[in-house]
Amino acid sequence: MAADATSAPPTAELAAASISSPSPSDLEPPTTRTRIRAILNAGESLAGQRVVVGGWVKTGRQQGKGEFAFLEVNDGSCQGNLQVMVDKDVHPLAPLTHTGTSVLVEGVLKKPPEEAKQRIELKVEKVIEVGEVDAAAYPLPKTKITLETLRDFVHLRARTNTIGAVARIRHQLAYATHTFFNENDFLYIHTPIITTSDCEGAGEMFQVTNLFSQAEKVEKELKENPAPTEADVEAAKLVVKEKGDAVAQLKAAKASKQEITAAVSELTKAKENVLRLEERSKLKPGIPRKDDGTIAFENDFFRRQAFLTVSGQLQVETYACALSGVYTFGPTFRAENSHTSRHLAEFWMVEPEIAFANLHDDMNCAESYVQYLCKWLLKHCREDMEFMVKHVDKTAIERLELVSSTPFERISYTKAVEILEGTGKKFENKVEWGIDLASEHERYLTEVIFKKPVIVYNYPKGIKAFYMRLNEDQKTVAAMDVLVPKVGELIGGSQREERLDVLKQRILDADLPLEPYEWYLDLRRFGTVKHSGFGLGFERMILFATGLENIRDVIPFPRYPGRADL
Repeated sequence: MAADATSAPPTAELAAASISSPSPSDLEPPTTRTRIRAILNAGESLAGQRVVVGGWVKTGRQQGKGEFAFLEVNDGSCQGNLQVMVDKDVHPLAPLTHTGTSVLVEGVLKKPPEEAKQRIELKVEKVIEVGEVDAAAYPLPKTKITLETLRDFVHLRARTNTIGAVARIRHQLAYATHTFFNENDFLYIHTPIITTSDCEGAGEMFQVTNLFSQAEKVEKELKENPAPTEADVEAAKLVVKEKGDAVAQLKAAKASKQEITAAVSELTKAKENVLRLEERSKLKPGIPRKDDGTIAFENDFFRRQAFLTVSGQLQVETYACALSGVYTFGPTFRAENSHTSRHLAEFWMVEPEIAFANLHDDMNCAESYVQYLCKWLLKHCREDMEFMVKHVDKTAIERLELVSSTPFERISYTKAVEILEGTGKKFENKVEWGIDLASEHERYLTEVIFKKPVIVYNYPKGIKAFYMRLNEDQKTVAAMDVLVPKVGELIGGSQREERLDVLKQRILDADLPLEPYEWYLDLRRFGTVKHSGFGLGFERMILFATGLENIRDVIPFPRYPGRADL
């Protein structure tokens, strides 16, 4: 496994936002814009250079009795703002100073006075574009606003310092994920969002169907054009008989070919009309149902029940059993009616799968991956992490440093339960063998007992999914969870059950039908192989890194019960 995330990204800092290429004469010339991050990083060395800068005004103030204005402009490339100075002779000042105003300006960078906090500022010579703001209506004030309030303005909240920092941290974690797996010879596989398999066996899935839209369409059609009656169909059949008799008579009379052809054409049209009427006579309002009253999913788009995926694991296993090391990274969905700060209806999962790998290999990969992410953030997101330390969680960087440099403790589930029972601490959720460890238990192990990340392995089979390999004791499965400070479980994984007969029985024991999993069983029928994998909740990783408390604040467009804005 790659152990170092401190090397620079393969792409250099880009100063210009556009790529030079021949421009059609009928189009506006391209904009060569310098990102504020590049300016602030270079500092005084850029003094005297002419640049074009675009961004949004964080704060603005007129000074010198209205002779000029200072704007703090941010373009999202970094946490810092560029101070921009505009004279009233260049542009009217009032429209520029409101928070949220967008500006595209051209000017010369200069070194500010010695006593100034800034290392570089922009003296504007031309205001190219302005996107004005009605200050009275703009919902994001200069003053601090709570993250909970910001959830009502999900379309604007990326303009705030905290959500902007989260977006950059999220981007770097995604980039680091692809980099880690690429360096370790994994292939990125795009697994389907629509599935007919329930990976977790929990049944809390969003259903994908067009039966409702079909029913609405049929009801509308029947109102405008009622279904034919039985009498209408019989009358159409009578016309077919008449047309058929006419064709027979013409043939018997040895009529001309032209006359017979015309009569056959009339007969064909009559038959088509009967088929059309018979088909429409079957139309009934409402959702189609079988004789026993259950929904007739064979009339649905996929001719069977389909759902939004809760995991790409089962599908990505098909590629692991052919290409060895693979991973999927995409959105997953859970129709769990939960309002806690740790649950979303739509969230992202990173799910690697490794052929010829046992549980020990799985744990090694998980530990290397998490440490790689932590090192990457410390190297490439220092400014945003320092912002988190100052405004959100003062231990955020310390936590990343601890996890990135400390070997993870590894204990069995049974040992973990013994330790927790032996503490004498009264937990809200009682500790006993067979329970699914709660967040309070997981955090106590990592934050109090071991004071570092912990991997717990060999869980009771009754609390884990059917695909996890049954151990020799017949009571536990080869499962593992990676627990970290602040959030508890960060990763869940296992060695997969590669024995056909055992897997069949596990599916049946979970009260699941075999038929939807026949393809999954085929992987065991044809060249079965020992393999393992895990899933990392991407938003949980961001919670762990930033110290934020609510998962709704670390995903751009949170979906949870009652809310699916935009």
